[in-house]
Amino acid sequence: MASTSVSRTVPAPPDAVWRLVGGFGALPDWLPYIPESTTLEGGRVRRLTNPDGDVIVERLVSFDEASRHYSYAILEAPFPVEDYVSTLRVHAVPGRDDLAEVQWSGRFTPRGATEEEVVDLFTGIYTDGLDALHRTLAA
Repeated sequence: MASTSVSRTVPAPPDAVWRLVGGFGALPDWLPYIPESTTLEGGRVRRLTNPDGDVIVERLVSFDEASRHYSYAILEAPFPVEDYVSTLRVHAVPGRDDLAEVQWSGRFTPRGATEEEVVDLFTGIYTDGLDALHRTLAA
């Protein structure tokens, strides 16, 4: 099983960041790669569409409002992986009420691609996503 993790400090208090990213259907609010999200099964499943029309279906597997994190598994996606589980976390930055650290991590088993290729793919997705979150919060 492979894994990757990316962290980024963003210019907003942790609670404000969590209000933006903590909704399981909220990706279109801050992630340009996902312009459409439809929640299903009472909000436990999200059906995402990217700009190319590819569909990604994910299931929420854990959610902790107090600790500001959730984890999800991919059910269907155009990615060369299986057993994918990812976590999005928002942390306080010690001594700074105006900043938060956001960590996006995932673990997965590559299928049809090398471990390096898949790690690079998700490291890029997480990096681009957290850069987009930073831009959204800085605007």
